[in-house]
Amino acid sequence: MRSVVIDAPGQIRIDHRPDPVLPGPDGAIVAVTATAICGSDLHFYEGDYPLLEPVALGHEAIGTVVEVGPDVRHVTVGDLVLVSSVAGCGHCVGCATADPITCVSGPQIFGSGMLGGAQSELLAVPAADFQLCRIPDGIDTEEALLLTDNLATGWAAARRADFPLGGTVVVLGSGAVGLCAVRSAIVQGAGTVFAVDPVAGRRDRAALAGAIPLEPPALQAVLDATGGRGAAAVIDAVGNDTTLTDALGLVRAGGTVSVVGVHDLNPFPFPATMSLIRSITLRMTTAPVQQTWPELIPLIQSGRLDTSGIFTHTMPLDNAAAGYAAVAARDADCLKVILSV
Repeated sequence: MRSVVIDAPGQIRIDHRPDPVLPGPDGAIVAVTATAICGSDLHFYEGDYPLLEPVALGHEAIGTVVEVGPDVRHVTVGDLVLVSSVAGCGHCVGCATADPITCVSGPQIFGSGMLGGAQSELLAVPAADFQLCRIPDGIDTEEALLLTDNLATGWAAARRADFPLGGTVVVLGSGAVGLCAVRSAIVQGAGTVFAVDPVAGRRDRAALAGAIPLEPPALQAVLDATGGRGAAAVIDAVGNDTTLTDALGLVRAGGTVSVVGVHDLNPFPFPATMSLIRSITLRMTTAPVQQTWPELIPLIQSGRLDTSGIFTHTMPLDNAAAGYAAVAARDADCLKVILSV
C-alpha cells in the first residue's frame, strides 16, 4: 500500500509498505478514501519532535471497512466509517467514559509511531467498535474528517473553557482548530468571541464565523471590551510559549485558560505565583473524540453547527509533500488540506 512518511524535517514522500493485518480479534482494516493534514502533524514536519526512523503520518481518516475480526459487533465490511484520531483499548473503565485519553492501558495516536499512519491506503484499527463510527446520513466527507479530530478538539476546548452563558471568550489562533473552537464557543453560548491571529486573512475567516477579529497583541482591546476585567475564558489553539503567555494575561481573575494547541518538547516557563494569586484555572486537553460524537453529529445534521470553509484544498495522496508545504506556510489561503486516496 501507499503511505505518506517523513524521513527528516521537511522531507515528505510516498512509501510502499506491506498491507496491514488485523490488529487482533476486535480489530478492523479500513480502506481509506480521504485523509487530512492536521496542524499537529507539522511538529514532525518542522523538526519539533525527534525522528529516529521514518514515521507514517496522519491521524484523520475516513474510509470503508474491508475486514473485521470475529469479536467486532458494531461495524461490518462495507460500512463507511470515520476513525477516531485517538485510540484506546475499548474495554477498560477509562474507555467506558468514551474518552480514550483515560484508557488504563494508555491512549495511542495514529500517525505518531504508535499506530499506523492514517495518510495511507489501508489502516489497521484496534478495538474497532470503540474507534470507528459509521458515518451517519447528512454528514459529508469534510464534516466526517473534522469529527475525527479538529472539530472534536475545538468543541472540547470550548467545553473545558467553562465560560458562563453570555461570557467573553478569546480564541488564540484562527487555523482549523481555532475556527472550530470559535464556532463551538458560539454554539455553547458565548456572548462575545474574539479571534486573535497575526494573519489578516485568517482573522477574516474567523469574522465570517461570528468572531470579532483582533491582531496580536490583543490585551488592550480585550480589556477595553470587558471594562478592564479580561476574558472569562481563553482558548489557546496554538500552544507555543507566546500564546500560552498571552492567554494567561488575557483571562480575568478566576477565569479559565483552555489549551488544545500542541506545544513542542521544551519546558514552558509557567508563571505559577501570579496564576495562583489570580486563581486561574488551566486546562490542557487532548480531545475525548468518541465522547463528542453524540453532541456534534446532531448539531451538524440540524445545521446549527456550520463546518464549511475550514478545508481549503483537496489534493491526491501522491501530492502530500505539496500539501504539507502549503499547510506549513500558515497563510490565509490554506487552512486545511484533504488528501484523497
